[in-house]
Amino acid sequence: MGDVLAGIHAAWELESDALVIRFDRGIRTPKLFGALRERRVPHEALASVTLTPGKRGTVVLHAVPRPGADPLMEAAAGQLKEGSDPYRLVLPAERETLAEHYRDELRALLASHPGVAGAAGYDAPEDGAVGGVVPADRFLVAPPSGPQSFKGYDGKASFDGTSEVAFRWSWTGASSEKWKAGDQVFSVRDLCGVEWRSPDGVDGYLRLVPRDGGPRDVPVQPDQDPACVVFGRYGPVYESLTFAAAVLAAIRNKDRAPVPVAVPAGGRGAGPRDPGAVAERIRHLGELHRAGLVTDAEFSAKKAELLAEL
Repeated sequence: MGDVLAGIHAAWELESDALVIRFDRGIRTPKLFGALRERRVPHEALASVTLTPGKRGTVVLHAVPRPGADPLMEAAAGQLKEGSDPYRLVLPAERETLAEHYRDELRALLASHPGVAGAAGYDAPEDGAVGGVVPADRFLVAPPSGPQSFKGYDGKASFDGTSEVAFRWSWTGASSEKWKAGDQVFSVRDLCGVEWRSPDGVDGYLRLVPRDGGPRDVPVQPDQDPACVVFGRYGPVYESLTFAAAVLAAIRNKDRAPVPVAVPAGGRGAGPRDPGAVAERIRHLGELHRAGLVTDAEFSAKKAELLAEL
């Protein structure tokens, strides 16, 4: 286990290959943090880390994820308020020196990963890079796992966690167009993406994008579209965003061929490994397996390899 830096509403822990973020679940903690509980972010999923002055005598450590690395941030599409950004750690100003040390240590760890050119504050342009950072070609952070559901203004959305999304329309909120279309069930295989508009605004909604939908000459309004649930006063961020992230990750998982989980360099033929480190990697492997990002065969094979290192 690595160094732990406790802040307001969350704590960061540095491991040899990842930043682990653990969130508080208190009354004043943003509900999104309470829903996420803990996130394990591989160093290769991060683009940079900064330290800036905060509000009312605080400083803010901000770990910036690489584009395409985190399904939660991809679904959010820049709509999260600062206070609900899970990659920001707010600390009292008197801990600035400690925060600087933590920033520098994390930057040094990030700099060793290919494609994370902005980690140490320099640019190294590559094909496809944005600001010196190469977008991830797959999700590197596990999405919220298990079945998901939330209640919107005009219906209830549910996701079984792997393959099927259902919309059940509300008696009082759904439009006549949605009632005519009837309750909807979507196979993840038939979807190519999601559109999430934050319920913090007046026009929030979640729309599922079908593969064969194609561009529409006249966009369908969310309250008329049977592939869309309107939030209204319902569908809070912490429920609807985790839902959108889980569905998006399932869609991307269906789109790609299975990718083996990487074993750290030196894992084979390097002698016995620390049992705690091996157990931590097996735990993370299990999270990816439960989230559908690793197949049963991949999980069994990699778990056996890790156990063989002991």
